[in-house]
Amino acid sequence: MRTLRRPRSLYRTAAVVTAVSAPSLVVLGALAGWGVIAIHEAVIAFLVIWASTLVLIGRSVANLVLLRDAIESLGPRRDGDDTTRQMARRLAPMARQIWLAIARVAQLWRERARIDGEKLAAAEAVIAAAPDPLILLDERRRIVRANAQAAAFVGGAIEPRDLAAVLRNPAVLAAADAVLRGEPTQIVDFTVMVPVERQLRARFSRIERPSLDGAVAVMSLHDITQLKRAEQMRADFIANASHELRTPLATLMGFIETLRGPAREDAEARERFLAIMHGQASRMARLVEDLLSLSRIELNEHVMPKDRVVLGPLLHQISETLELRAGERDVTIRLEVPSDLPDVLGDRDELTQVFQNLIDNAIKYGRAGSEIRIRAATFLRSTRANNGSESAMVSVAVRDEGEGIPREHLPRLTERFYRVDTARSREMGGTGLGLAIVKHILNHHRGFLEIDSTQGVGSVFSVFLRVYPARSAESVPTVLQ
Repeated sequence: MRTLRRPRSLYRTAAVVTAVSAPSLVVLGALAGWGVIAIHEAVIAFLVIWASTLVLIGRSVANLVLLRDAIESLGPRRDGDDTTRQMARRLAPMARQIWLAIARVAQLWRERARIDGEKLAAAEAVIAAAPDPLILLDERRRIVRANAQAAAFVGGAIEPRDLAAVLRNPAVLAAADAVLRGEPTQIVDFTVMVPVERQLRARFSRIERPSLDGAVAVMSLHDITQLKRAEQMRADFIANASHELRTPLATLMGFIETLRGPAREDAEARERFLAIMHGQASRMARLVEDLLSLSRIELNEHVMPKDRVVLGPLLHQISETLELRAGERDVTIRLEVPSDLPDVLGDRDELTQVFQNLIDNAIKYGRAGSEIRIRAATFLRSTRANNGSESAMVSVAVRDEGEGIPREHLPRLTERFYRVDTARSREMGGTGLGLAIVKHILNHHRGFLEIDSTQGVGSVFSVFLRVYPARSAESVPTVLQ
């Protein structure tokens, strides 16, 4: 390095001295041209002037040239201290002091750049690791940066675009505009309907100092679906429970007062009343159990289960469990499950509850001496979400030979506490929540329920479930027990 730089430094020094001596060369040339002095005298005089200039300023020029080369060599290098000391040894005292001062400033800048880089990397890591979507907006409401959660939320890259192209909710856009105008933090609750209904809370905050990419505000999104559903379920539970429990409670209170009064000594009446009271208490217990079950299902309905469930053994187990109950009503259960039936994506316990409810209903409302047929099959269904492509699904149809259901009642069968025949349903121990539970479990599984019925012939309740994806069959364990 030193052998290369020294000749370059000498050349530059000579060039600078020559440039400084150039006016003398012009004057001497003019005098020689006018005949005032001879040409050889002019040449000798110029050489004397050039040599004197070299003696006077050459050292300073050489140091300045070296100093410039040293400054150009500054950079984020690990051997900076050694380079600084080597260069300082080659400079005159004044140039050495200037060089050392410049080197200290450069070192300070490098340290600050390193710290700023670490801070920036840490900030980027925090944004990337944030569990909620974060979006940074500029003064024109354009998205300048977003974390991976925000991109996943909208289903792809979202920058740079206007916020309105991602979220079209008027209240959200109005809150963003208010913060961009300088107003305080804005919080807005809103609903998105696809791919499944969710309740979200958007929070807009102003950034005190605009960032290099122009961001002046940050938007964070929080999923409050569970919170809202918990609030709604609490209200629904109170309303439904108060309505459904009022009759059995009134019955219990009436019989208790009778037993404490007129029937105090009547053993026959006491036994009869106690049997009725036991039935009403059992009905209330079933009602509370179904309400709690429905609440648990709705709470996690927006999170799809990821387990692998083998349907064949599950349906056989449920059928065997309900055979005794079916025998009491002189009803037989026939199961038709193909050996190549694919596994489904779901939660085993919840699917057990679905088929228990449907088969139990078929037993309740089937005619004595009739047959319940459970048939499983695979079919292709066109889905709008996949641009009209077909996806494989599994269907399980539960067919009874009961009295059937009038057509006008079919759309409302999955509503809470809706009954076609209230008296008969309560007489058979129904709570009015069985099909509502089935519907919400299938919503949880991104499946669906179809009901068909013909009066005098019977009803068919068909469950449709997603086939477990073969590509991830090795990564998730099969749920068999």
